[in-house]
Amino acid sequence: MPVRIMKPQEVARYSIDKKPLFILDVRNEDAFTDWKIEGESIEYLNIPYFDLLDGVDDIKGKLPKDRDILVVCAKEGSSQMIAEMLSEEGIKVSYLEGGMKAWSEYLELVKVGTLKSGGELYQFVRLGKGCLSYMVIDAGKAAVIDATRMTDVFFNFAKEKGVTIEHVFDTHLHADHISGGRVIAEATGANYYLPSQDAEEVVFDYHKLADGLCITVGETSIEAVFSPGHTSGSTSFVVDEAYLLTGDILFIDSIGRPDLAGMADDWVGDLRTTLYNRYQQLSEDLLVLPAHFMEMKEVNVDGSVAMKLSTLFSENHGLQVEDENEFRTLVTENLPPQPNAYQEIRKTNMGVLTPDDETQREMEIGPNRCAVR
Repeated sequence: MPVRIMKPQEVARYSIDKKPLFILDVRNEDAFTDWKIEGESIEYLNIPYFDLLDGVDDIKGKLPKDRDILVVCAKEGSSQMIAEMLSEEGIKVSYLEGGMKAWSEYLELVKVGTLKSGGELYQFVRLGKGCLSYMVIDAGKAAVIDATRMTDVFFNFAKEKGVTIEHVFDTHLHADHISGGRVIAEATGANYYLPSQDAEEVVFDYHKLADGLCITVGETSIEAVFSPGHTSGSTSFVVDEAYLLTGDILFIDSIGRPDLAGMADDWVGDLRTTLYNRYQQLSEDLLVLPAHFMEMKEVNVDGSVAMKLSTLFSENHGLQVEDENEFRTLVTENLPPQPNAYQEIRKTNMGVLTPDDETQREMEIGPNRCAVR
């Protein structure tokens, strides 16, 4: 029975569409526990590769007959070998092309909406890392917000749409993933914007984001809203008076952590002011588009991650804490582990470090950890 190769975009459909899938993950237990392919209809069996070298007889009875089976490892090689062993036993099975490294880098493209002028807003969903990037398109022009380091995706999509990238924004200095913003700007001649409060140690030129700064893409407005708390310079964007890009300040099911620069006690007050004051002054009809998501339950049926601000005001647990001291305790005492290599990632985004591509991949491996639990 031939072994089938499953590409990351196929796995994405199982995850988004809640299609039944059984994953045999042959990575070590600690790697599996830390980070895996998520999905409401995905079942798992974790057996390290080295435990299967003598044969797969012991696990044949643990594999289902009523759903597709996918073997997963870190880079592909181990899963291919185990999949071939299972196939020789007459079991229909696939393995993930490129392994979890490829899954971490895959971006699912989703159209969020049509703008008032006829332009379009797109979301790039990095399912394996929980990162969200955006492209605003109008009248042959484009702006990119919170781009990942997989810049070819943005270049290729801009070419497909026949648009020129004129502006690139980062809502803040990222600590969990390497930004592709500066690379895109240098390749296209676009203006690259970064909050100056986050850029004290950067070694490259940039345009300063400031509260109220308004940039137009075609006829579409992108207005900066100073919203510190995750970092001292965190900035949100109101796009077309209809969409609120919140960076890592407000998520669908949580709020941003203020400690990735070691400033939790100092920045928690800014975080509360942004969430309970600045955002309260905005229109509740804005559709919130964050820079990250934590779990697949936050992904809508169309693959987007988005929710009305009014809904978050009533349902997001981070927006329901009236007492300021209770809020401070909630934020500072419910922090997940730090992202993998977050200090090195920050320095890379400052331009201080210039790791090669493979090192960048290794630095980013692991789940999104930008939210308060």
